[in-house]
Amino acid sequence: MAEYIRFHHFPVAGVDPMTAATARAFPRHTHDQFGIGVVDCGGHASWSGRGQVEAGPGNLICVNPGEVHDGRAIGDRSRSWRILYFDPGLIEEACTDIRDGAHASFTFITAVFADDHVRRLFNIAFAYTAASAGPSETMACETAFLTLVARLNAHSTVGAQNEKAPTACIRRVRNRIDADPSVPLTLAGLARDVGLSRYQLLRAFARELGLTPHAYILQRRIAFARRLLRAGYCAAETALVAGFYDQSPYCP
Repeated sequence: MAEYIRFHHFPVAGVDPMTAATARAFPRHTHDQFGIGVVDCGGHASWSGRGQVEAGPGNLICVNPGEVHDGRAIGDRSRSWRILYFDPGLIEEACTDIRDGAHASFTFITAVFADDHVRRLFNIAFAYTAASAGPSETMACETAFLTLVARLNAHSTVGAQNEKAPTACIRRVRNRIDADPSVPLTLAGLARDVGLSRYQLLRAFARELGLTPHAYILQRRIAFARRLLRAGYCAAETALVAGFYDQSPYCP
């Protein structure tokens, strides 16, 4: 199996399709977006905040924004999958539309599931990643997208009533990082702000998110840099604005 990772065009803004075939293992990381995909061949395993995941051909895999996870091939053999990444605002808008104006937050319950109906709807939506899909097909593409999201409600939860909420201090630290990940921060400063020792913060943050504060800051800066590059910033300007201008090591 030839190895590749490819991103594709989609007629609806806020949707990033990707296809991949690889035996590569991915370290723990996060995404700004929701992700829903289908494993087409081979086996995929990962760790996530919702437990261990193993998925085979036909299984659907999903991720919530900011959720820490990794990924590896089962048996070190290549696996292939297709995935659609959705901007959170787009999902919120779609859910409000689907629920007749009633606002409710969307969160995937499990990291892997089987649902033939969802898989068929996913395949219909993903077909619009073809190079021939242009503006004239936007309405049909939007219909496929909304139909898919409506069906995904069966695998989501409204609000976070079924989730273990993070402690208040960790939530405050995460919110501060998310507000501007480019700002230079220290572990001592973050810990002082929430009344913890450096080690207490490091241990609690890693326990709840699966990443150290330093690793989480780097993930947020990478996501910020991607948004800047898409907006037309050059690489040097992006590095400066996103906080990668200081090459000295960051020591938590």
